[in-house]
Amino acid sequence: MQVTYMEVVLRIDRFTTGGMPGFLAWVTRLAENNLIDAIRSLESAKRPDPGKRVHAPRTFDESVVSLVEQLGTATSTPSRMVASDEATRFLGMALARLPRDYAAVVRLYDLNGKSVTEVASELGRSEGAVYMLRARAHDQLRELMGPSARFLTSA
Repeated sequence: MQVTYMEVVLRIDRFTTGGMPGFLAWVTRLAENNLIDAIRSLESAKRPDPGKRVHAPRTFDESVVSLVEQLGTATSTPSRMVASDEATRFLGMALARLPRDYAAVVRLYDLNGKSVTEVASELGRSEGAVYMLRARAHDQLRELMGPSARFLTSA
């Protein structure tokens, strides 16, 4: 609704005639279009982009740094040699603060590279539930980890 109100204020000059009924119809149409856009955005965000998956890292430390980069907590690509120990320690502390299922999904899927099918089987959940848990876990990790300047150095 905030987006709709903002659009009304910014586009009020486009409303021509029709009195109060016309104005209500115009605002209702703006709100409907914004709702459709929001639903489409949510639907596209349900499944993670496979290109952003942390793929078969050579070491656990590399997978941690890749996950930190994917979470967007790093403003620039960290020097992998300098950042891996610090990122590993910091991510471990953040994972310990997550609900058990959230932490399990991140460890199994993101850090150990298991498929969503394997993770779903291990956790006794559906694949859709695994994706939802992962999205929520990533949101909480972003909050817990805060700005990258706390633990990563810029390249």
